[in-house]
Amino acid sequence: MRLPERASEPATPEWSIPRGLIVLLAVAASVVAIGGMKAFSGVIGPTFLALMLTIAVQPVQEWARKRGWPAWLGMLCALCAVLFILIGLVGALALSAYQLASQLPEYTARLNDLLGYARDLLADLGVSTEQIQKALHNIDMSKLVGLVDDLLGGAIGVFSNLFFVVALLLFMAVDGMSIRQRMGVVARQRPAIAHALGEFAYGTRKYLVVSTVFGAIVAVLDGGALWLMGVPLPLLWALLSFITNYIPNVGFVIGVIPPALLALLDSGPVLMMWVIVVYSVINFVIQSIIQPKFVGDAVGLSVTLTFLSLVFWTWVLGGLGAILAVPLTLLVKALLLDIDPSTRWADVLIGAPLNKKELAEEKESP
Repeated sequence: MRLPERASEPATPEWSIPRGLIVLLAVAASVVAIGGMKAFSGVIGPTFLALMLTIAVQPVQEWARKRGWPAWLGMLCALCAVLFILIGLVGALALSAYQLASQLPEYTARLNDLLGYARDLLADLGVSTEQIQKALHNIDMSKLVGLVDDLLGGAIGVFSNLFFVVALLLFMAVDGMSIRQRMGVVARQRPAIAHALGEFAYGTRKYLVVSTVFGAIVAVLDGGALWLMGVPLPLLWALLSFITNYIPNVGFVIGVIPPALLALLDSGPVLMMWVIVVYSVINFVIQSIIQPKFVGDAVGLSVTLTFLSLVFWTWVLGGLGAILAVPLTLLVKALLLDIDPSTRWADVLIGAPLNKKELAEEKESP
């Protein structure tokens, strides 16, 4: 006698987290992470600055290794190179800011004349005396000198943070002596991670080279133009142009304000307008049209993403975040996208436009 077959039991449905909930959890985790970075910006900013400088001088250690030098000697050469650059920039800024603070009191009478002219002009346009006083009562040369003194104190205060950065540079340079062997182990066990970190280091170095070259060009042109026009302290403004060149897209706007105001106090509105025009022609063409294309090609970031990264990292880390915006974005891109081969397609969406060779390869691919 044949027994009846038992009805098959229904399969237990597999439980999975809804995709919408995953997105919400990711957004919540991002908010917490960003809040933590903002709270510890005083530590994160200098730490990443030290990391970026270490990556920049890492080829010095590789050069010394290929020549057969001891590892400690290559480390020492790299550390001396980055310290020379860092201390030279900070020292030049502090000295120039001191010269500016010492010269500003000489323009007190000129500022009062300009304020009187502005007051008369506003009165002729029908603006009430109360409104004029409210608009102009905060403009005072003593307050301007105080602001410059604060900036000078901040520039000198960088030396206190400099000890922290130097200590990090020393430790990172020591670790850099064995980074080649460590990355070799990572490449054997986790090739995707090694690829992502290698692309981050390579992109950061290319970005620094491009920004430094264009910054030197802009500094020479700006400083020479200001010297020919007779604007005081042209070397200070050239140095400021060089530093603000590391701020994507809007660096020249920050760099033009101080020399334009000093030109107004020194020789009047005509010279100020010439400074603005010359800066706009030189800096806008180089920093906003030519340089972004080279930066995009060097680091693989679109112009839009570069600008958004500037806004975001400035909000998170302050002024240092504006200078480190592109390398920080490269690090986030490496950790979130490049580290996973299945998400590298996103590089096409956030990267620079494809060149002719890449477009031809894309058309030939099935």
